[in-house]
Amino acid sequence: MASRRNPTISFLSDYGIKDEFVGVVKSVIHSLAPDSKVIDISHDIKAHDIRAGGLTLARSAQYLDKGIVLAVVDPGVGGSRKGVAVEVNGGDYVFVGPDNGLLPPAIAMLGESTRAVELNNPDFHLPALSSTFAGRDIFAPVAAHLTLGVSLDELGSPVPVYSLQPGILPVGGVTGEVASGEVLWQDRFGNLQLNLSPEDIQDLGETFMLRSGETSRRVVKVETFEAIPSSEIGLITDSSGLVSIAMFGRSAAEELSLFEGQQVELTPVEDERRNAIPVTLRKER
Repeated sequence: MASRRNPTISFLSDYGIKDEFVGVVKSVIHSLAPDSKVIDISHDIKAHDIRAGGLTLARSAQYLDKGIVLAVVDPGVGGSRKGVAVEVNGGDYVFVGPDNGLLPPAIAMLGESTRAVELNNPDFHLPALSSTFAGRDIFAPVAAHLTLGVSLDELGSPVPVYSLQPGILPVGGVTGEVASGEVLWQDRFGNLQLNLSPEDIQDLGETFMLRSGETSRRVVKVETFEAIPSSEIGLITDSSGLVSIAMFGRSAAEELSLFEGQQVELTPVEDERRNAIPVTLRKER
């Protein structure tokens, strides 16, 4: 046995909260490691959406307490994909979940994978009634045992870290004066995060024409939501440090009929209102 780890388990899944799945997983953890502390990152990931789960985990990564990260978005549960535990930065974190591309984006935000194992030692699993609930039967007990100091070597067979399924995320960029990106995420307020950084568009101007399919709207850079003029669209640096399309007090997603995965282009335009010459009208006498 190694020394006891930080008892914190940060937990993300696509289980939702309507069914009993989240509660059962947390109860399994508590029954095995009563001193553990489970922090819920999110359980509202769209069902089976590995990319959305990976992005949510990556956005959260640098703020997670050191310890165990349990992530389950697992459409291939019970199939050929491996269940893995991945040590990060020599043990600061251990990620537990399916080897399907869900974990690598967050791991990359924190540092590097130093070793990994396949979770194939049944001594650290629950007796399974079927192959459909690995979160309860494999990942939860493994996470609990890790907080108690069980070493990765005891959990299963070593796996080369380079062989783990990569997380594939789209990359935006600028060609000439056109910034091309993709909507990565729509938050509950209707803000649309792009895979563009403020640096990508900093030299292109302040006002742009946003185009996506048949949608075409003028957008302007702002520093706060309140600075977005009524009924207009703003480009704001969001809490993850990426460019987001937003409105003040309204949903940009609904206004523009945009959603995750759609391609967008930002082309700089002159702001006619900023360049207008003020004219004072007076009555003829």
